[in-house]
Amino acid sequence: MARDSISDLLAFMAVARERSFTRAASKLGVSQSSLSHTIRALETRLGVRLLTRTTRSVAPTEAGERLLQTVAPRLQDIESEVAAVSELGAKSAGTIRITAIDHVVDTLLWPRLRPLIAEYPDFKIEISTDYRMVDIVAEGFDIGVRWGDQVAKDMVAVRLMPDQRMLIVGAPDYLAAHGAPATPQELLAHNCITLRLASSGSLYAWELKNGARELHVNVSGQATFHSVYQMLNAALSGCGLAFVPQDLVEPHLAAGRLQAVLQDWAPMFPGLHAYYPSRRQSTRTLALVIDALRTPQQFNPAHLPGAARR
Repeated sequence: MARDSISDLLAFMAVARERSFTRAASKLGVSQSSLSHTIRALETRLGVRLLTRTTRSVAPTEAGERLLQTVAPRLQDIESEVAAVSELGAKSAGTIRITAIDHVVDTLLWPRLRPLIAEYPDFKIEISTDYRMVDIVAEGFDIGVRWGDQVAKDMVAVRLMPDQRMLIVGAPDYLAAHGAPATPQELLAHNCITLRLASSGSLYAWELKNGARELHVNVSGQATFHSVYQMLNAALSGCGLAFVPQDLVEPHLAAGRLQAVLQDWAPMFPGLHAYYPSRRQSTRTLALVIDALRTPQQFNPAHLPGAARR
């Protein structure tokens, strides 16, 4: 394959991932008109349309999606191998892209990665906070961080923390006014603070467990959010009950700002794992980041949003 063809494919991958010529052009450092010309030339050379363009969006066609799924990983493997070779005698440098949910970034990733910024001036990190299930290969991420049961089997997974307990919590004022639920079924009568799943668009059903008994409770309420931080703040304000990770609410429980209910039904979720493609050659910079993520740093939960509330 000619050098120009590889460059054109990389340009196509950028547009397909960003779903935007404007954003892709910005990332590639080229003009939008030049990028559009490159894609049209590639489509002409292949004899097939790769992207569907409207005034509002850009999306891969069936042929474009196939190209993205089959060729993109191979090009990324080539890039990784070249980077690995170039790093054999070099200092740690380059950009590592990570996807994780917001509270994991604040409580785990940033405290562990912050020292690298000061120690390695040529090292860069880009972190995307996202609640949907991300295909890290297709979207160009180096590392994903998710619960252990959400990691695909073909990934290399590194445990970052023990299994995590989930709690149902509410503010004392709310519980005094509405009472504490005695059974999971009573949650249906409560104002529950819900989470809309970015991947499916549906509301998350609370996954409760008591011994061998498991229940998925389709709760509802007046407030729905896309982030656990907003759910936490809504609970602190007395809006209703929230289902959130224990490490996030521990300072509020200790200070009496929140109370846990139905603790017999509080499930354990598989601990957070960092993962990356098994076929990808581990570069020195990637290995440096993974090693840093393995190493716990002192974290002060009082620094979380809402910790100073009330």
